[in-house]
Amino acid sequence: MKKGFTRLCCGICLCLCLCFCLRTSFAQSVQPTWESLNQRPYPQWFSDAKLGIFIHWGLYSVPAYTSLEGYGEWYYRGLMLGDTARINFQNRVFGQEGKPFEYRDFAPLWKAELFDASQWADLFKRAGAKYVVLVTKHHDGYCLWDSPLQPDWNSTTSGPKRNIVAEVTDAVRNAGLKMGLYYSLLEWTNPLHRWTVDPTDSIGRYVSEYMIPQFKDLVTRYKPELIFSDGDWDYTADQLHSAELIAWYYNTVGPKAIVNNRWGNGNDHGFRTPEYSAGITQTDRPWAECRGLGRSFGLNRNEPIENYLTSDALIRHFAKLVAAGGGMTLNVGPAADGQIPLLQQERLLDLGRWLDVNGEAIYGTRPYSHFYEMKDVTVERIDPNIQFEWKRNSPDPAIAYDNFTADWSGYVHAPSSKTYTFEVETDDAFELLIAGKPVLKYDPADSKSSKKGEVTMTAGKREPVEIRFAEKDMEADVALYWSAENMPRAVVPATAFTQKEGTPGLLATYRCEQPNICYTTKDGTLYAIALEFPQDKLVLNVDKPDHKLTITMLGCDKVLPYKYKNGQLIINTTSLQYKDIPSTAAWVFKME
Repeated sequence: MKKGFTRLCCGICLCLCLCFCLRTSFAQSVQPTWESLNQRPYPQWFSDAKLGIFIHWGLYSVPAYTSLEGYGEWYYRGLMLGDTARINFQNRVFGQEGKPFEYRDFAPLWKAELFDASQWADLFKRAGAKYVVLVTKHHDGYCLWDSPLQPDWNSTTSGPKRNIVAEVTDAVRNAGLKMGLYYSLLEWTNPLHRWTVDPTDSIGRYVSEYMIPQFKDLVTRYKPELIFSDGDWDYTADQLHSAELIAWYYNTVGPKAIVNNRWGNGNDHGFRTPEYSAGITQTDRPWAECRGLGRSFGLNRNEPIENYLTSDALIRHFAKLVAAGGGMTLNVGPAADGQIPLLQQERLLDLGRWLDVNGEAIYGTRPYSHFYEMKDVTVERIDPNIQFEWKRNSPDPAIAYDNFTADWSGYVHAPSSKTYTFEVETDDAFELLIAGKPVLKYDPADSKSSKKGEVTMTAGKREPVEIRFAEKDMEADVALYWSAENMPRAVVPATAFTQKEGTPGLLATYRCEQPNICYTTKDGTLYAIALEFPQDKLVLNVDKPDHKLTITMLGCDKVLPYKYKNGQLIINTTSLQYKDIPSTAAWVFKME
């Protein structure tokens, strides 16, 4: 017995030694080099999760105001730039006679009287989210936890006088969701380095004395499974010590930890974060589009209802992202009182109800050999002139956010006989022809192309005009200007454009390709997500099955007949009745 006990003790000691060595090895496994970081595998939980919730909430939620297409959380930046609309709004609503109102004065007004982190977490779980990302500090530098480096500029000593990070983290984890923290690397107001004001090469003390200690304090306390860094784009990853910081984070939190890709120029690590886009098609590493339900992250009370995705549009957009191998970090912007606006709650709950039926085709899935079946989409309308700031939107709900074209045609006439200079403001391809002759042609890929061109016009003579525009990605803006002798530069007015019959405006034709069927796969099963309900049949361009398939629509028990012909799987859907259809917006067909 003694001998056996000795062997047992030796075995235990050996196991303990092995565990210690493994732990030590892991703690030292990620080195502060991009080579080491890029060899570390991304945690599977993130690729499987597909849906997360972003929360932008801070002092900017008190004014909750910006332009129609602007970001509410950038409110203070507008004040820095002297935005008269913002300044006038602030003085009218919050100012007092004889006393200037400063951004810091919003702190006592942020009371968060309706904030309940558990209610938030319950809503996010019902929406089908698997992780949450809370903005702990945005570019204004105001912290939502008791940061020792900002003792007078945080939510525990001012504003609600509550540790928002701690409350949300506890509630989210109690709901069984993973917790992520957004952290702005730079600040607009920090005396050590004022982002956008001080030279970028003066950032050294800020990084070493403030940013790194503050980041480590945040991570050490809350051990987030995900870090979403931001505010990096004017700096290099070396200036921000990003490799060092990411390696420290990975070694502190462990293999479940993941970071995004916003760590300064020269960095090529972290999950990709396309913002307000049509998604991307790169599958070499995880990605998740980040976007709001409207066009702002922080609440913007100036935003019209048209800016908000409908529930159906949200579901379809989400399905497209997942089919391309990505996911979505969907933002909510609570009001200053802590209430998530009811419209945002409705959209989340509608998405959750759809996922209750169809989540099998979303969570843990992988892309098929091709992501979509595409269809051409065309929208025609009359536009008064060429002056658009679509920003992160598109000209019409049917048109994609990225990769669309616009063609305008009609007639243009000049108020007087002279040579006119036409000029376009855009970052995308643009071409103007008058009377069939090229006036200007701009191509962002061609450094020799020009945004200006001249043409001589006769007073009152209507000349045929053709305008072509091709938007690629990111923000979409286009405006056409003219100028001439004794006529200052101005947008070509609506009065200058007519149709053939003399009616005002230009005939606009917008075109794009849009998915109408999305594919996902999981464990040998193929899912087809139809974004238009197939009344009689669903035609899929998929590989010929090597066994007999059982095909159903998720949420319905009926087995659907099919045939495979000429490289297409044709599913007969005529047996599906209204009572069989369990959801709206998109319908999932399962092939196993």
